[in-house]
Amino acid sequence: MISGIGIDTVDIARFRRFLDEGNQAIIARLFNQEERDRCSARKDAASCYAARFAAKEAFLKALGCGLRDGISWLDMEIVNNESGKPELRLAGRARQLFEKQGLGAVFLSLSHDGGQAVAMVVLEAP
Repeated sequence: MISGIGIDTVDIARFRRFLDEGNQAIIARLFNQEERDRCSARKDAASCYAARFAAKEAFLKALGCGLRDGISWLDMEIVNNESGKPELRLAGRARQLFEKQGLGAVFLSLSHDGGQAVAMVVLEAP
């Protein structure tokens, strides 16, 4: 049973600006070291960061709480499985709220084109 759906779009230029200005503080506040390593290794790091940020925002919308109740940006990590499919890994307060709502699965889709990154998250209850 679908319990929540969230979608978010992000202007890639926003993250390109952060990178061009060397604003590593905001990057470190939004992304853990593994995410930073993955995105920094890509030719278009800004698209990678923008899509992952959109995924975190989409998850918060699907969960229905926004960035409050003690959730940190670092409680949500976008990883890729062995075939490259993006997945959302939860920790800390995000994991606690997810479990408190009785949720069992997170489905994530990422895309970017035309200067925009988009993410969709579907939360499923068992």
